[in-house]
Amino acid sequence: MTIARIIEGRRGAEVISCDSNDTMREAVALLAKKRIGAVPVMRGGSVVGIFSERDVIYKLANEGEACLNRPLTDVMTAPPITVETTSLINEALALMTRRRIRHLPVMENGAMVAFISIGDLVKYHTDEVEHEAEALREYIQTA
Repeated sequence: MTIARIIEGRRGAEVISCDSNDTMREAVALLAKKRIGAVPVMRGGSVVGIFSERDVIYKLANEGEACLNRPLTDVMTAPPITVETTSLINEALALMTRRRIRHLPVMENGAMVAFISIGDLVKYHTDEVEHEAEALREYIQTA
């Protein structure tokens, strides 16, 4: 199954993001307001990085609150690791595990079309396993 399957209901929905010139303080406020863990960082319509809760923790621990006034270009994780809509869900899960990341921009024809989390992938995978188990139970009961 591909990433396109997970995002099919999201097509055309706005992805919450930040501009690369936004300050870390502005991005932290957005994460808190939207109750999310990460945002893609954009410049001129292209994704150039990802800003996450981990970036906040590491920068605050190393630099103190002065880092809150720095632009995201100085504090984001870049370059972003991305997947295509045609990527397999299991490949994306393996990539996230291997790279120890929790969010991926989804690309199609060079443009970001969605932003997915490891939770999105695990939920889809769990739903599929439950569906298969139910189908097997029904098969066994009717055999």
